[in-house]
Amino acid sequence: MEAKKLDFSSKVESQSVYDLLLKNYGFLGRDWIAHQWTWVNGIYEAFNDHTKFLIIISLVEKTLNFYHQVNITKSYDEYYSSNYLQIDKFSITELCDKLELPKETIRRKVLELEKLGVIKRQKKQIIIDRNVFPYVKPLHQIPLTSKYLVKISQLLINEKLYSKKFDAKFAEKIIKRNFSLCWGWFYGMQIPVIIGYQKIFQDLTTYHIWGTITFNQAFNYKISKEEISKDYNKFHKQLLSPINQKVSPGVSAMSISDMTKIPRATVIRKCKFFLKNSYVETNEKKQYFLSVKNNELIIPYQREFFKKKAYFLSQILNLIAIS
Repeated sequence: MEAKKLDFSSKVESQSVYDLLLKNYGFLGRDWIAHQWTWVNGIYEAFNDHTKFLIIISLVEKTLNFYHQVNITKSYDEYYSSNYLQIDKFSITELCDKLELPKETIRRKVLELEKLGVIKRQKKQIIIDRNVFPYVKPLHQIPLTSKYLVKISQLLINEKLYSKKFDAKFAEKIIKRNFSLCWGWFYGMQIPVIIGYQKIFQDLTTYHIWGTITFNQAFNYKISKEEISKDYNKFHKQLLSPINQKVSPGVSAMSISDMTKIPRATVIRKCKFFLKNSYVETNEKKQYFLSVKNNELIIPYQREFFKKKAYFLSQILNLIAIS
């Protein structure tokens, strides 16, 4: 049987994807906001605690990176067919450094996960029990990521930077077939991004609530498709413009709580923090919406994040191109 020839001329560079993301953000932005909001919502839903989930996926990432280092690729079904995941050389200090959280916070969360039966420590090893798999399986995330990859690929094809045409089902199949590789790239993008937002907002609950206000504002954008600017900076100026804020409905504390399952009292407390720092404003219905200040708060960080996002997308697109 003749070996398949690889066409490296179809390889897309990370920088090309990065440039495309910024140039077409008005077309791509809402899809990515939905992608990220769904993921962050899933983080909280697993344990009603963002940090516990972050600890689990940081440990899972270690196994994924190990498979990559020893040139082993496991499919989605193979990976989740195990009774447990074993992580070698576990240390609280390593997790503290990675997640940029105090040692006492990490130690307390690890003990709570042990009490839940999610993880077991054996000297310097740690075992993740399969009862946690339903919480970390990316059942919704893989289809969302696949749809976004299709949109990116179409734009790249139009720019003559990519040649492989595929649909979302094909992308899902490739990701699931090469799951340990693809989801190692995914966590390599997402974990640093979440840590970055944690530093900006001081904690992940605050970021989650801010992200929900952003999600609402992006999907209640009262500008026609023809008027939406594709450019990254111009899109954000439109989104946060006083005119758009006046005609677009905000979101109430009750709605944020319903959408995220974060207690309403916590939502109200965090929104007071936003108001005090001028990150959000309210209307006469006591609905929250993002202020213009978010342009200086978020845009510089997001540009750095987009480099990680572009790397992740280019890796998957190149894998699809040779499949």
